Amino acid sequence: MRLTRIYLPADLSPGARIELPAAQGRHLVRVLRLAAGTAIVLFNGRGGEFEATIEGIHRDDVTVQVGAHHATERESPLDITLLQGIARGDKMDLILQKATELGVTRIVPLIMARSSVRLTSDTATRKQEHWQAVVDSACEQSGRNRVPEVDAPTPFASAVQAVHAGSRLLLTPAEGSRSLAAMLASDGAGATSTFTLLVGPEGGFDPDEVRIARLAGFAGCRLGPRVLRTETAALTALAALQAMAGDIGRQ
Repeated sequence: MRLTRIYLPADLSPGARIELPAAQGRHLVRVLRLAAGTAIVLFNGRGGEFEATIEGIHRDDVTVQVGAHHATERESPLDITLLQGIARGDKMDLILQKATELGVTRIVPLIMARSSVRLTSDTATRKQEHWQAVVDSACEQSGRNRVPEVDAPTPFASAVQAVHAGSRLLLTPAEGSRSLAAMLASDGAGATSTFTLLVGPEGGFDPDEVRIARLAGFAGCRLGPRVLRTETAALTALAALQAMAGDIGRQ
């Protein structure tokens, strides 16, 4: 039986007794209905994971005893940054959750000309916190012990101009763009393990954004003959990269 995994960004050491944050304790007790003596797994995002046991429960207050550390890693050999145009509501949550499962290293939500989502400074902060929580939960579910960072919503030009290393891929169905497979097979792209994927929002890219991206070294890349929605494009590209150059299909 697979053990419940809890992300706890704190100093952990074998033998320590720790009271879980209220939200996590409430989830274990009220949702999962776990009892004292139940074995769980803790990880703090710094590598590896810890055995742990629920030691005490008082209402929603849960105390756990930390056990042995295991240097278990399930990270991809690829370092992938996803520059994602901010999508509406649940679509963005879906992208973040599945991108985490597919091994992305960092996610930068982009403020773009054709995005239908408009954020104030307050809502941007709340969105970032919510999106990070989605990623944290996806790591708990998928077995990852290192947590991808979700940046604050960032203006498009600032984000693309800050990328200087690795293969930079602009996902677009525009005529003249090469397939992802062709790009990996040429120009030395297949020899790198560092990738940046640039995906537009529901409304796609503004022509000025395409120009800025190309000036910043991004090459147009197709994912097949069909036009994909924003939530499909990012996840298809990540899965394809992991299949062709990463760890999907490896022993």
